[in-house]
Amino acid sequence: MVEKEEVQRVAQLALLEIEPEQMDKFSRQFNEILEYMEEINELDLSQCEAAFHITELKNVFREDKVEPSYNRDVILKNAPDSEDGAFRVPKVIER
Repeated sequence: MVEKEEVQRVAQLALLEIEPEQMDKFSRQFNEILEYMEEINELDLSQCEAAFHITELKNVFREDKVEPSYNRDVILKNAPDSEDGAFRVPKVIER
C-alpha cells in the first residue's frame, strides 16, 4: 500500500507540489493503479510473442537539400533582442 510519505517522495522527485489535503486522494489513486498492475501481472502471457511496438514502424527519410532561406538580418530586425545572429530570449526554466 502506498502511504502518504511515498506520495510526497514521488512528488518531490517529479518536482511537484501536492497540498496536504490532496495526499489521501493521491495515495488512493496510486494504490488503484498498483492493483490494476497486479491484475495485469496475473495474466498468462506464455503463449504471446513479445511486442515492442503495437504497429509496424518504418522510418521514412527524405534527402537533405540545401534550399535558400530568409535573410537572417531582415528576420532579426523583428526581434526585440538578438545576439550573435540569434534571437535572445529570457530564461524560462528554473530549478
